[in-house]
Amino acid sequence: MTAFAKSFSPWSLGAPLYMPAHRRDLMDCANGEKLPMLRSMIFCTEDAVADSDVDSSLRHLGLCLQGFKDLPQRYRFIRVRNPEVLARLLALPDIERIDGFVLPKFNAHILPAYFDQLQGTAFKIMPTLETKEVFDVNAMTELRQALLAHSLLPQVLMLRIGGNDLMSLLGIRRPRYLTLYDTPIGQVIAQLVTLFKPYGFALSSPVFEYLEDHATLKKELALDLAHGLIGKTAIHPTQIAAIESVYQVEQDDYDMAISLLDEHAPAVFKMHNAMCEVATHLHWARDIITRQQHYGLQESLPLNDYAELSYM
Repeated sequence: MTAFAKSFSPWSLGAPLYMPAHRRDLMDCANGEKLPMLRSMIFCTEDAVADSDVDSSLRHLGLCLQGFKDLPQRYRFIRVRNPEVLARLLALPDIERIDGFVLPKFNAHILPAYFDQLQGTAFKIMPTLETKEVFDVNAMTELRQALLAHSLLPQVLMLRIGGNDLMSLLGIRRPRYLTLYDTPIGQVIAQLVTLFKPYGFALSSPVFEYLEDHATLKKELALDLAHGLIGKTAIHPTQIAAIESVYQVEQDDYDMAISLLDEHAPAVFKMHNAMCEVATHLHWARDIITRQQHYGLQESLPLNDYAELSYM
């Protein structure tokens, strides 16, 4: 059903930017005439839109869809408000001009209400894990099994972790100058990684809500990567370059990945003062190559930057 031929990888999305569906310049952003650096964007009909503005937002979005251009390297999603709004969106004449949907407050109970409507379409799907069930291992295991058994599994691009919603459930907010991993949500992220990643699911990293603190943002991004998370959502365009620069691959990692993927590589070898073992590092190597293809290699850092990163 999607009209544009695109190559989808979770790494394709970069730093997705949320924007309200009633944003006046929505079509300009979608077509790259504004914010041309964006790889992906998510038009929100949920938290960013008041109840009284839902109808007008959907009308506005429907009008803008008519003018969306075919841009293979620009990914456009809609964050629905609920299953009822998804039904209204699917009925729009040009809805095939978007790439997929973000499904909020996702759990095993609401899965059929969303997935039944998406049967027979080619839309990519990004469920968001942000309800109290996320804290329950049994509930997340039930959700994982439901996703694995569903015919729409190949369309699930990634699972999004709703950090702010999860903190809200705990009655806390991320303190300034601390990463998400310095809060109880760090343990939750680690649990979600171990529950879903071994079964082939990609997981995104939650937003960083302080615009002026790029040092802590970079520290958190390093921890995101250490946990295997992909694609940190930006809350402002000024964060995009900072996020995507961290996704660039270090030369040493690239060299090791290339060597690990060499069909003539020995089972175990030393490189850049690190042990490289094909049997255990192959998945990492493939991920490094994919990152490099999307973001390139890091430039050599000045000495003061090495000192800044040494504590990460």
